[in-house]
Order: sequence, then structure tokens, then C-alpha cells
Amino acid sequence: MRATAVAQPNIALIKYWGKQNIAENLPATGSLSITLASLTTQMTVKLDDALRSDRLQVNGEPAAEMLPRVSACLDHVLGPGRAKAAIDSECNFPIAAGLASSAASFAALVVAASHAAGLQADSLTLARAAGRASGSAARSLYGGFVELQASATEIQVGTLLTADEWPMQVVVAVTAKAAKKISSGDAMNLSAETSPFYSSWVEHQEHDLLKARNAVAARDFAALADISEHNCLKMHSVMWGSRPPVVYWNHATLACMETVRKLQADDVPVFFTIDAGPQVKAVCLPEAAGQVLSALQQTDGVIDTLSSPLGAGARLLEDG
Repeated sequence: MRATAVAQPNIALIKYWGKQNIAENLPATGSLSITLASLTTQMTVKLDDALRSDRLQVNGEPAAEMLPRVSACLDHVLGPGRAKAAIDSECNFPIAAGLASSAASFAALVVAASHAAGLQADSLTLARAAGRASGSAARSLYGGFVELQASATEIQVGTLLTADEWPMQVVVAVTAKAAKKISSGDAMNLSAETSPFYSSWVEHQEHDLLKARNAVAARDFAALADISEHNCLKMHSVMWGSRPPVVYWNHATLACMETVRKLQADDVPVFFTIDAGPQVKAVCLPEAAGQVLSALQQTDGVIDTLSSPLGAGARLLEDG
């Protein structure tokens, strides 16, 4: 009745922003992402009939504010008549700061919970369960380059290329470690309701997905860089056009973007992407990783850097 799983965050290159069904947490559009290797969330789930309620600890501290979402996810995976759970989570990167910590957490949670209960659920079933809790979590069940296809009923998700088939390095410039003032989910709903650019965003997403999918299939770095940056900036334009505006960036975010632009002018194979937070992710070919890391470390306002190759999807570590 106990199992431990690990999952990594994924970085969307073609973004998920907005929901077509809030109750089911179904994304309004498809998305394409890369799963990291070095940033990890390890989740241990122990099912115990003697417990009267679920218990959650994150990095050794009680996390009552996160427990309702975790409990709801367990209800969906295990059923409402399940045993209560003691959940312990260990995360080696900042939480709720725009680094997809929820994606890694719920991906690890569904794998650990299903094994603790002795279920034989496949990856797609678990991805759909994780996606109900966090839209991007479904992608963290898979490794390498991952595409999620949205529909009005249920998602489809799978790997396009593994980490070994097209190696990349991602350098994360951390420009703030505090939790976001508005969650991604709340910001998405606000954008859908108030941004004049939202409908255009949804309408053109399939075009961006096709270009990115073709770039991945051809291993065309320049084409992937072009559409990824374009899609990122469009998403943030939707946010900025919301009422009130949703602006996650800070001065260091802009400085990092300028650093990447300077590297590109020197023919360094790198591009940036930014999710719902102030952190900048610089995606580059492995041979450029040292140069990109050094440049971002020297950028004004950067308080930390993290570097990771691409990795595998969520997986079981132990059970018993």
C-alpha cells in the first residue's frame, strides 16, 4: 500500500493557455513540450485505512493549502471509497514560481498512487488523470518531445522524439523564487474572459503546432526556435491584454531575453521560452550549453541558474 514515483517538469514550446472545459480541466488547445531530466519531484504515497484524512508534506513541511487538489486527484485515480493517504513530496527546484512544479507533482502523484493501490493503469490513463489536476501534468508522464492533442472529451498525448533521438539542453535563469501572485489556472480563466487577443490565440494554435511538429520531425533547430519564441510572445500578449493585466515578467526576465538575442546574433544555437512566471528557459543544442549558462549567470538580476538535458517521463521508483 506504499509506492514512490519521480517525475520532471516539462517546458512548453507551443503553449497551453486556456480551457475549453473548466470543470474537466480540458485545455482549449493542443501543446508541445520538452521534459527535463535534472529537475525532479519525488512523491511517496502510503495508503492507510487507519488514517481519518489525507496528509501532505512538501519538502518536510505540512502543505495544507495544496491538499484539496491532491485529495481530489487521488479520488479520481483511486475512487471515492479509497483509503486515506499520507503523501510526502520532495522537490529540488522552486515551487509555484513558473517552473511547472505542479506538472511534475501531479505526474508523480498519479504514478505513485496507482501503484500503491495495485492498479494496472497505462500511461495515457494516468496522463488524463494528472491533466484533470494540472493541465500540463499530462505531458510529464512522457519523456523527450511531447505533444498533447486537445479535444472536447479527452486528451491524447505521447512522445514525438525521445531525449536520445534529439538531445537538447535547457538552461533556466531563475529571476525570482517567490510564489506567483496569481495562479496559472486563474490567469487562464481571466484571459479567456477579458483578453481581446484570446480568440485569435486559440484560432492560430493549430498552425503553430504543425510548424513545431514538423520542425521536431526534421530536427530543424532554427525552425523550432522561430515558432517557439513566436508562440511564447503571443501567449504573454494574451496575458498582458487581460483585465487586469497579468504580467509575470520582471526586469531580469527582459534582461535574459536580451542576453539570448545577443547569443543568437553570434550564431549560438539557442532560443528562449517563458511560461506563466518570471523565469527564462534557454533551449540550446548541447554543445552551446556552457556558453549559454555563462552568459545567463552574468545577466543582471539572475539569482540562480539550473541546467538540464531532456529526460524520461514519470516512473515508479519503489513500492511495497
